[in-house]
Amino acid sequence: MNAPVRRLSVVIALLFVALLVASTSIQFFQSQTLAAMPANKRTLLDNYSRERGGIMVAGKPIAESVAASDQYKWLRKYPIGELYSQVTGFYSFGVGNPYGLEHAADGLLSGQADTLFVRRVTDLITGRQTSGATIELTINPKAQQAADQALGKSRGAVVALDPKTGAILAMVSHPQYDPNALASHDFGKAAQAWQKLSTNPEKPFLNRTIDDLYPPGSTFKVVTAAAALENGLVADANSQVPGPAVLDLPLTDATLPNENRQPCGPGNKTTLLHALEISCNTAFGSLGMELGGEKLRAQAAKFGFGDSLSTPMRVVPSSVPADLNAPQAAQSAIGQYDVRTTPLQMAMVAAGIANQGRVMTPYLINRVRSADLDIISGAPQPQELSQAVSTRTADILKNMMVSVVDNGSGARAQIPGVRVAGKTGTAQHDPNQAPHAWFISFAPADDPKIAVAVIVEDGGVTQSEVGGGRVAAPIARAVMEAVMGR
Repeated sequence: MNAPVRRLSVVIALLFVALLVASTSIQFFQSQTLAAMPANKRTLLDNYSRERGGIMVAGKPIAESVAASDQYKWLRKYPIGELYSQVTGFYSFGVGNPYGLEHAADGLLSGQADTLFVRRVTDLITGRQTSGATIELTINPKAQQAADQALGKSRGAVVALDPKTGAILAMVSHPQYDPNALASHDFGKAAQAWQKLSTNPEKPFLNRTIDDLYPPGSTFKVVTAAAALENGLVADANSQVPGPAVLDLPLTDATLPNENRQPCGPGNKTTLLHALEISCNTAFGSLGMELGGEKLRAQAAKFGFGDSLSTPMRVVPSSVPADLNAPQAAQSAIGQYDVRTTPLQMAMVAAGIANQGRVMTPYLINRVRSADLDIISGAPQPQELSQAVSTRTADILKNMMVSVVDNGSGARAQIPGVRVAGKTGTAQHDPNQAPHAWFISFAPADDPKIAVAVIVEDGGVTQSEVGGGRVAAPIARAVMEAVMGR
């Protein structure tokens, strides 16, 4: 064989090797990425040819697949559409990528999850059509309904947790939308529905409990109080703290005033307990400067700030800025400056205090069942995320929060015969709009069954805790009452 022929043979052999490597890479390494591409309608058609698993709450479907007399074979239905719209999200051939649990739990619902491998093999051997798994949620339908009704036409969010396990009991975000319109097999109508939804300036498709970040306002003072107790700045709830009418801030001409421009106590001093009851800005701003930004940030991190959580829906991480100077630390200590949090994170703060300082990892899926209702995976073992504070500090904070409801700004969260712990908040975010109204709480205080966080966007009163107490606290009370059967 002469040299040119040998060189040509080598080139051809290399081309065959490259083709083999490329095809192997596509089949084994890129297959999942290609299958997940929104433009890959072949995969979607294959998924539509199988019955997709349901999403259940207390034995009733909030998402299910029903037989359809067209090429897509199964139509996705949402029997209680708007109430659970941000939980379920939607699954649509016409629109593309699913949202909510339809996206986060797609592997289970479509039957393609690794945990369903044995079942897929069995189906292949027996010739049975593979169906998706059904997922049962931790949602308490009474709590969900109560949160929805109490929030009413307001824009905002309500999220409730079981403090001892981390199970999500309610997840409501307003405004809502109807996912059935997006799941329609009339792709023209589905596209119109998505166009209307995606361009709505109020963003109804956004799950405000986990997808949006807000300044927490005075609800963050609970975290500041925790840091002060844990770092020994104060000994207990009766420790004296500064409480002048206006706090002078170093490095700037700006000041930090109380809402009423009055001292929080005689001689410009007050107790930590009274400071929380009346939400004294200067007391907590002073503690923030004394702690410094890093200690404040470290305490917030112990409650979950900065963590990337999955419920299995992704939770946007909450944050406290790094490298805070003294004025910034003072503003951050009262939940302003650049502190940002999700409602779920603030529910975790309340739940951690309720649970003797232990913050549990939040979760939404309780059980997974096969198409014939065999249990594939049972209720998950509760997992501790962190020990945010000592049991002693948690007990002090609990009693302080009870006093906020009994004697302070959270009076509208009171439930006869039940000790309720809570904290109001009013968070400024835009000088041209009313502040957000916040309330975090848990009950019963001595044996907590539920922790709640409520935010009503633009629902507060400028420079006043009235918004959190008047607007948000009754919503939290309604949800707590629903869980406790009051």
